[in-house]
Amino acid sequence: MAKTGMIERNKRRILLTKRFETKRKELKAQIADEKLAPDVRFAAVQKLAKLPRNSSKTRIHNRCELSGRPRAYYRKLKMSRIALRDLASAGQIPGMTKSSW
Repeated sequence: MAKTGMIERNKRRILLTKRFETKRKELKAQIADEKLAPDVRFAAVQKLAKLPRNSSKTRIHNRCELSGRPRAYYRKLKMSRIALRDLASAGQIPGMTKSSW
């Protein structure tokens, strides 16, 4: 099990990302718009820099929903390989069996 502080920190990052999503998109659109005056674009860059760092989407780390493990994460299943193996061994996942040859 991952440290609960790391799991909670990631949850706060997700909330911050959702809260500042529209503002970030607007500022990035202003920065990318070459028709605007350079001083307006520069002001948009400064406003973007003033936003919290954790409001950026790239700061979110994919974590297993069962254990909080950050590594060996399957995106489709939203869980780590270890949690997947435990559920499969317990017969919780339909159609998944232990491989043998």
